[in-house]
Amino acid sequence: MSEFNNVTITREANVYFDGNVTSRAVTFADGTVKTLGIMMVGDYTFGTEKAELMEIMAGELTYRIDGTDEWLAINGGESFNVPANSSFDLKVTKLADYCCSYLD
Repeated sequence: MSEFNNVTITREANVYFDGNVTSRAVTFADGTVKTLGIMMVGDYTFGTEKAELMEIMAGELTYRIDGTDEWLAINGGESFNVPANSSFDLKVTKLADYCCSYLD
């Protein structure tokens, strides 16, 4: 899905890692939330409260889910899931455009 209809967008950006990662929240009529953002080249660790679906729209990176040793490559057009109450590491090698969906 390349566009969202009938949503509320939070105007203020979420800014992480000295501005190297930014996103904006999109809230749907049913209360579900996604964030749309950009990650500059670099290494990052994110924590989760809810399970997440990370969709990489463009860019290149590798990721590792907490509790695993394996780094997996992912490119634009691909996605990965992260469990609730966990964390994941990213090594972004080419600017990444992403959509993060928070799952129940």
